[in-house]
Amino acid sequence: MNNLPTSKIIIKWLLILASFLIVTSILWNTNQFFRKFKNEERIKMEVLATAYENFNNVDLDIDISLEEKIIQSNRSIPMIITFENGDINRWQNLDVENTKKFTSLPVDDRLYLSRQLNQMKEENEPLIVNFQQGQIDITEKIYYRDSDLLNKLQYYPLGLVLILFLFGTIIYLAFKSNKIAEQNKLWAGMAKETAHQIGTPLSSIMAWMELLRMGEGTADQAADEIEKDIRRLEIITERFSKIGSIPALKPDNIVKIIYDSIAYLKPRSPKKTSYIIDFPENKEVLVPVNASLFSWVIENLCKNAIDAMDGVGTILITMKEDARQVIIDVSDTGRGISRTEQRDIFNPGYTSKKRGWGLGLSLSKRIIRDYHKGKIFVKSSTMGEGTTFRVIIRKKV
Repeated sequence: MNNLPTSKIIIKWLLILASFLIVTSILWNTNQFFRKFKNEERIKMEVLATAYENFNNVDLDIDISLEEKIIQSNRSIPMIITFENGDINRWQNLDVENTKKFTSLPVDDRLYLSRQLNQMKEENEPLIVNFQQGQIDITEKIYYRDSDLLNKLQYYPLGLVLILFLFGTIIYLAFKSNKIAEQNKLWAGMAKETAHQIGTPLSSIMAWMELLRMGEGTADQAADEIEKDIRRLEIITERFSKIGSIPALKPDNIVKIIYDSIAYLKPRSPKKTSYIIDFPENKEVLVPVNASLFSWVIENLCKNAIDAMDGVGTILITMKEDARQVIIDVSDTGRGISRTEQRDIFNPGYTSKKRGWGLGLSLSKRIIRDYHKGKIFVKSSTMGEGTTFRVIIRKKV
């Protein structure tokens, strides 16, 4: 199951598509530039071949200084000039930079030139040069290969893709490391929250046991209260057992779940905290939910509201529905949440309280978003006036 909400999945794929388009655009533009640059080198070599041909057609009445400059201006394109029979005559811009004849070179240099010539034959068509020396017609061929700059340009896109791949890998590893750290923080908070949740009913049971030993309170009263605490322990056990797996959802009356949650919270809330539910208790709204987990969300939102109000204020719960979804708003009259905090409040471990583990809203988000395919977010918040959290549950999952 993908834990990302639909909007984040869309954003994720849009980013991937945008990255693909950017890389494709860079590769295409680089390829076009490579072809253009290669064509320009061909034109340059054709001009050089013409200059070489004119230079060798000796005529004392013709100024060949321009041709000589053109020939000497080639400082980047490696070239080899061969006789008509294929023997190497001269070369330029190669590691063998001397004017010795091919046959008088050391064996290693001759092998190097031969390999270079074969490479040039594979890369580019030769340029034919015809000229006369005396009464003799001579034909030579100019072979050349791409310049080092052009070769670097050819491999630049591959280097770019490799860099992008490495950059993406680093981001993935950093994200994965962050997720692991977040998960560890979540499990640590879960352990503490479990101890806290279980501690309250256990303390109550122990208190009633002590009262019975002291002869205070009736057995029936103690039994009723202990039964409530045992039921609470069962609910806590059920909640935490479902958090680690995919809980089953079934149609349930969400109105009853909310009223039952508030009924549990009221006697355990500060005396100066009041609750207002603006829809009737006998209203029936059937929604596919897991009752124990959804009631946990309501409790967490109300506890968060109590903390925001420092125990003094009003919690208002409203509901509206349409054919597709049910919208529940939980509002308080507390201190409000800044825009900066609104970005972080659902992160595991984030809390503005001196005590606590910052797990309630994170668990609520997991329950609503991942298990019920709904949404939970801060609808509005005004500093010094209060905050409204909104929960949206689909009528069909």
